[in-house]
Amino acid sequence: LINCLQLTESRMSCAAPKAPAGEEKKTSWPEVVGKSIEEAKEIILKDMPNADIDVLPAGSAMTLDFRTNRVRIIVDTVA
Repeated sequence: LINCLQLTESRMSCAAPKAPAGEEKKTSWPEVVGKSIEEAKEIILKDMPNADIDVLPAGSAMTLDFRTNRVRIIVDTVA
């Protein structure tokens, strides 16, 4: 079950340029908490079709490089 989502973009510094008004993309999906990984991916891809989705177990190591299209799904149980 999904307990947390992380979009790499949330690590942007305050100096990063913002998208023009009306072009801001979604950066979190609290509505997928408790859903299966496949259900979560489907919902995320509807909002962000170019998303590169990584599924990681809670507590696993991850890179800190910046990628605007990466969405990380952190799961507490991989089924």
